[in-house]
Amino acid sequence: MESIHTSQMPRTVSQAASTERAIFIKKTYMHLAGALLAFVGVEYLFLQIPALTALGLKMTQGFNWLIVLGVFMFATSMAEKWAHNSTSRNKQYAGLGLYIIAQAFIFIPLMYVAQNFTGDGNIIAQAGLLTGFLFTGLTAVVFFTGKDFSFLRTGLMIGSMVALGLIVASVIFGFSLGLVFSFAMIVLASGSILYQTSNLMNSYRTDQYVAASLGLFASFMLLLWYVMRILISLQSND
Repeated sequence: MESIHTSQMPRTVSQAASTERAIFIKKTYMHLAGALLAFVGVEYLFLQIPALTALGLKMTQGFNWLIVLGVFMFATSMAEKWAHNSTSRNKQYAGLGLYIIAQAFIFIPLMYVAQNFTGDGNIIAQAGLLTGFLFTGLTAVVFFTGKDFSFLRTGLMIGSMVALGLIVASVIFGFSLGLVFSFAMIVLASGSILYQTSNLMNSYRTDQYVAASLGLFASFMLLLWYVMRILISLQSND
């Protein structure tokens, strides 16, 4: 098992030399790009397996969705714990890999609907491009302004809890969350991207680029989910 030697490492990226910071940022975004490519590959494979696709679609029905969300939250917690492991690089990659697989599974129904019921075979590519542009723009805001967005943490936590409560209530009481909720979640995901990007310097050591990429990947996927929901809804209403 590959170990990590941190005795000479600074506590955070902000305390490191400029060259070390640059290397950390480069590695973080290379790992983010790798995670996105891996997600595309795993998602494609999942959609080629009829039994797995059928399971993914079945799990969106009624209270099954709450089970999926519960398992996803548990997998996310485990992935983050492993990715932040300070002694094993292998465990960090295992955490990132687990999270990619969890995201790929939870995206099955959304991808299936986008492919088969919207009448627009390009809707996935459109959602990916829109999400990429938004993510890049928000990232540029942080890097070019140098603003500290750590103040968003409390708002993001409250917003996430409210959103989760609404999702659970919609399943229990059978109402649709609609476009307004999706737009609100895009605002929440955008705030998360600003927060995660700003936090790169203050919350991670220079050896924690895998964990940093997982945080950015999670925010990207949240944004992608609701961009896709909006595009699917608009396409379905045409």
